[in-house]
Amino acid sequence: MVQPGELPEEVLALIFRHLPLRDRAAAARVCRAWAAAATCSSVWHNTNISCDFEREDMLLPYLSACLDHVHNLRLEFEPLRESSRRAATELLIALASRSPGLRGLRLECRGEKPFFDAGRDVLDAVHSICRAAHALRHLDLRRLPFTLDDALVLQVARGCPELRSLFLNNSTLVSSVGPGSVLYLLEACPRLSVLGLHLASLSHTALEALAAPDRAPFMLLALRCACPEDARAPPLPNEAWAALHHRHPGLAVELELEPALPAENVTRILQSAVPVAALRLCISGDTVGPVRFAALHYAATLRVLEVRAAASPDLDAALELLAARCTGLREVHCFCVVRPSVLHAFLSQCPRLRSYTLKLTREPHPWRPMLVP
Repeated sequence: MVQPGELPEEVLALIFRHLPLRDRAAAARVCRAWAAAATCSSVWHNTNISCDFEREDMLLPYLSACLDHVHNLRLEFEPLRESSRRAATELLIALASRSPGLRGLRLECRGEKPFFDAGRDVLDAVHSICRAAHALRHLDLRRLPFTLDDALVLQVARGCPELRSLFLNNSTLVSSVGPGSVLYLLEACPRLSVLGLHLASLSHTALEALAAPDRAPFMLLALRCACPEDARAPPLPNEAWAALHHRHPGLAVELELEPALPAENVTRILQSAVPVAALRLCISGDTVGPVRFAALHYAATLRVLEVRAAASPDLDAALELLAARCTGLREVHCFCVVRPSVLHAFLSQCPRLRSYTLKLTREPHPWRPMLVP
């Protein structure tokens, strides 16, 4: 029987799972009942750790009894702070040796990006995870500012046959993941259904592999086009995109186009058969043409549009055309001033719109999105 003032362990565990690490550690020192609840597996199944918010010197001592229970980890650290980076690396290495049941890993770097830093210590720790965590299903490296390479992709392919999602489309100045290692990954991980890449890492052969008859349903392909290698990547045939979409009718493609991409490359990437669900345009050349192209060819699939460009009457007209045709839009964010008719077009013709950034006058940045009531 529960005594007055006492809570069952399962209720305590439900509370403790929402506490930051330092508060869990404090709770575990209160009494035996709280210690048992704070270290039970349900508290640690999904774990978020910030090496900047927590005391770095307490991470491993407190986590040592709980690492076996961590199934999904989201780890934040600041690469330019040595203590934060060291704590993150040591935690990953310890996790590799103690938690073969790890299912998901998401790494996020905060603060300033390091220049000319390969991040070898962090990437070696990720290698260790992939060698040991054979049950890993989800790996998200989008927020790592380091150059990812073929060796990492091959290690993931060899060590994580159960992989379902992999994001390599990070913000870096160089793309060193070649199409060959991606093709090997697709062959080694037949259940992979979500993939994020730089454009240069994708090939016609990879699209054909994804469209194979025995391939498991493929749901999302996120492509970032920001590196010099992306600008030099050969075009992917429209017919290959059409075959892929036919094989996987539920496929959504996200395209993120950055200023490093020349105008001629933009026209080669935006092909009519690509089932674009999210389009983020931050290009140095013509933006009006791509917006019009999206309005004409992505009306059935487009759900998110983000545009960073200079204001102009032509851009306003293109946005109004897109609002009239892409009625399934959920989000539209334009980071320049638009005329009132643009705002009216999206609000009146896109009934599923949930948030937007459409400013009618200049305001101090950062601009915050508005939610549709």
